[in-house]
Amino acid sequence: MAPGGETVVRKVFRFVSHLLSLSLLIASPLAADEFRSPSLTALRVDWRAALDQLRTEINSRPRVADDFSFAPRHLVPRYDPRATPALVQLNAVSSRFFTGITRSPVPVLLPFDAAAYLEAQRSGAPATLALSRYQADFNPVDMFDAGPAGYSATFSLEPGAGDGMPARVFARPVEVQITGSALIYDIADPSGGKGEPVKPLATLYPDLRRFIREGYVRYAFTRFGVAYVVSIQCLDSVAKPRRLACKEAYPVAERFLKALRVAGGQRMRPSTDIASNILDRPAERSADFGYRPSGDIIPNTGYRKQGGHPDVMAYAQIRFPLEKAPAFVRSQSYGKRDKNDGPTAYAWRDNFCESRSFEVGQCDGGYGHQGEDIRAADCPPPGEGREPCDPKQRGVVAVRDAIVIRGAKDQAATLQVNSRTEHIRFRYMHMNPHAMNADGVLDGRIVTEGEKIGVISNYLDHPAGTSLHLHFDVQVFTRDGWIWVSPYVTLVSAYERLIHARGREVGPEIAVTAQPVAHALPDDVIKPDQREGSSGEDN
Repeated sequence: MAPGGETVVRKVFRFVSHLLSLSLLIASPLAADEFRSPSLTALRVDWRAALDQLRTEINSRPRVADDFSFAPRHLVPRYDPRATPALVQLNAVSSRFFTGITRSPVPVLLPFDAAAYLEAQRSGAPATLALSRYQADFNPVDMFDAGPAGYSATFSLEPGAGDGMPARVFARPVEVQITGSALIYDIADPSGGKGEPVKPLATLYPDLRRFIREGYVRYAFTRFGVAYVVSIQCLDSVAKPRRLACKEAYPVAERFLKALRVAGGQRMRPSTDIASNILDRPAERSADFGYRPSGDIIPNTGYRKQGGHPDVMAYAQIRFPLEKAPAFVRSQSYGKRDKNDGPTAYAWRDNFCESRSFEVGQCDGGYGHQGEDIRAADCPPPGEGREPCDPKQRGVVAVRDAIVIRGAKDQAATLQVNSRTEHIRFRYMHMNPHAMNADGVLDGRIVTEGEKIGVISNYLDHPAGTSLHLHFDVQVFTRDGWIWVSPYVTLVSAYERLIHARGREVGPEIAVTAQPVAHALPDDVIKPDQREGSSGEDN
């Protein structure tokens, strides 16, 4: 068997299967108002290569090398943790700082030198010694989540920290994110796969790509058959004390990449590719709910008067984010140009690609809104028998069982789903951050589908900074990292389940581009590493 763990026949079979999936999508266009689920590619993890790298890292500290056993246990099942004792020993160390690391089915790369930490402990280092000493001066992890699809983590580097780091104008800690995933969403992505090599890192990461996309400088690479992306939010502009320029982010990212070590993870049964399917929808028709087609934004409201982005994908089966119906997906910035209806009336209208200064690769011209604006119905006049209605107390709920990604100073709350069939994020904006802090909507909290996590508000940098509404958007993981995709059809599908009735599509049909199976070439998906086995704008 080849080093990547698959035979040539297997690779060819997977390649042909992907081509058949693509041909079916193109040859069988959807009927009017049918929705699809996304397709995902499952990557094959080369754990032998990961163990080889771990052995090299451990052997660099001879005093602790004997603490690890790399001899495989052949008398236990392949996916039993006891089959790889070195990983069990490593996870025992790392799990003190990265809770749940054993849930990752991919090798967890982090800037944590477990061997150096163990060596220091053996030498009698005080327990109070800062963990940053073993993390290339990066602070203890701010957020860590591991699950059946992979893992995500967030670290930060203080101003002035790190030997040899150049001085920078930005006066705040720089936040660095990393995700490693065995699941890749197959989306039509003309901007995908681009980037430039980074010469100082070429030996460590032969296929590394650096590129600026959707507000982040990103470093994408493949190792052990897994897709990894390191990213830092920045602006490709002049450095300022309160605005991180991407050029100032480069040295931080490179320091992070140089410090990455195998920190844990556990060999598990590989996932399988997930095909796109037509979704079931309620049989009963709603007498009221109507929606305009995906991509049908208000005319001339796209970037440079471009149109919208038609997308028939419901990227996840979610609970609708507002607690109660009726609710309305309508433009909050250009609503006066829509002569048909007011902001709280059917039919819904897509606003994913409305013009903003935010980079959105799925929108023509590369800029858009990133998500959809949702308003609750106006309160009815008080009357006998009616429930009290306060427009400032309309509940917002978790759309799925998920982990919260949110620092105490963040205005937005993100819910991340990490399962064997999904690796997806849902972001909520304009809820009051002080209220979210008081309610504990912070990094690491686990929420359940339908759980109330806040109320609709109008917060944008300060109270009453925008209209009373919820901004909701969706990101999926690709080889370029987390990418914005249109949540419009996802929301239509969720609302139909909430009201137990099927909506009626109204207005002109918009031509929908076939969603190809991306990253389908076997060499791209399976080939092992041969070297080793927020803006203040209204959103």
